[in-house]
Amino acid sequence: MNGTYILLIIIGAALGFLGAHFYRERIASQKMKDAEDKSAMIVASAERKAETLIKESQLEAKDRLLKMKSDFDAETAEARSELKKIENRIQQKEENIEKKNEQVELQLKEANRIEKDISKREAKITSLEQNYNELISQQKKQLETLSGLTAEGAKELLIQSMENEARHDAAVLVKRITAEAKENADKDAKKIMATAMQRYAGDFVAERTVSVVQLPDDEMKGRIIGREGRNIRALEAATGIDLIIDDTPEAVILSGFNPVRREIARLSLLRLIEDGRIHPARIEDVVKKITEEVEIDIKEAGDQAAFDLGVHGISTELIRVLGRLKFRTSYSQNVLQHSVEVGFLCGAMAAELGLNVKLAKRIGLLHDIGKAIDHEVDGAHADLGAKLAKKCGESPKVVYAIAAHHEAVPPESVYDLLVQAADSLSGARPGARKELLENYIKRLDELEGIANSFKGVSNSYAIQAGRELRVIVDGGSLTDDESVMLSKDIVKKIEELLTFPGQIKVTVIRETRAVEFANK
Repeated sequence: MNGTYILLIIIGAALGFLGAHFYRERIASQKMKDAEDKSAMIVASAERKAETLIKESQLEAKDRLLKMKSDFDAETAEARSELKKIENRIQQKEENIEKKNEQVELQLKEANRIEKDISKREAKITSLEQNYNELISQQKKQLETLSGLTAEGAKELLIQSMENEARHDAAVLVKRITAEAKENADKDAKKIMATAMQRYAGDFVAERTVSVVQLPDDEMKGRIIGREGRNIRALEAATGIDLIIDDTPEAVILSGFNPVRREIARLSLLRLIEDGRIHPARIEDVVKKITEEVEIDIKEAGDQAAFDLGVHGISTELIRVLGRLKFRTSYSQNVLQHSVEVGFLCGAMAAELGLNVKLAKRIGLLHDIGKAIDHEVDGAHADLGAKLAKKCGESPKVVYAIAAHHEAVPPESVYDLLVQAADSLSGARPGARKELLENYIKRLDELEGIANSFKGVSNSYAIQAGRELRVIVDGGSLTDDESVMLSKDIVKKIEELLTFPGQIKVTVIRETRAVEFANK
């Protein structure tokens, strides 16, 4: 029983196993079939897509080929058109070249014909020249025989005659041109040259634009400069003056055209050195105080000058400008002292002539007032002074005399001439401008020696402290026209050999004397 049961169980298990096996094989077969169907569908779909892509690619390729062909045809047509144009231009140029070649051939033929004509003419000219030279030679011999002079002697005589005639004509021309130029340009030239020389004469620039401050020791230079140059920059900014610190032992140079600012800078630097505290804030305070003190000093100097001359009623502004002349020099001569001196001289001469003494002194005191501002405003100091005097309410006579004292305008009254004379006396007298007597006498001797070195000069005199040279010539040796040339030659030689301030007037005087003796 048990064996049968076991057998049944085994048979049942075997049948179950076989059934499961058949079932699995059926399922696997079904899956295989489904997979094959799906694969067939995928392959069919892929084939359809491939066919579609191939067709699209073929269409795209055809479109591109058509477009490339169209572009190529267009480019080919454009290139053919351009080539056609180039061909036309080349053809036109060839035609032009052919025409030019024809013209050149015609010109060459014409040139050959002209060359033959020239050769014939040259031969004819050569023949004529030979005949001409023979005729000239014969004429020279006849002229030498008739005149008793050789050809060289006649040539020298002719050249000498032409030279004398040319010199005479040149002298006449120079005289005429000089006279015409003087009518219009003499006053302007004098004003321009006087202003330029007065402002920029090399021998006096340093004296007029530089002040030197002595230091207790060279260590003070470093303190004046300060850390990274702060102190020196602050001092230059506050005063408007350049400080030059170089290798000069125990000295600082102040450079600037404004004498008042230069004086403020000098006094400020001395005050700072004395105080010992040198820094930007202290510098500003000291410069401010010194500026106030200098302004007071300027006012007092102007008042004192007016008081010394007895001139009253001058405006406060004009008094301040007058006081600034205390710090201005002209060729080492203090301009304020010069103005006071000119005022005294004008008053003395006016008293002798019976004129208004106070007016003459006023004109003399104010005649150089423009020099106080000519470093700030462009223009001649006479013109600037006249404008300033007019602005400050001075009378027309005073204003015109100031403008006329250097002949910028023609003198109209006797006061104009008085201030000119007094100005010349004050500035030209020996010693007025710190010129050594030996140098002064030497310059006079050199002037007279230059004049006496010229042919025809009988004597010469340097007058007005060397500002004028009068030359006396013999009337028999020089003509009037040659005297004009002589004055120019003397001036040229003076300018080449001498150094002098201002200008020197050269006057050539020619006289003819007829002397006879009555005898019994």
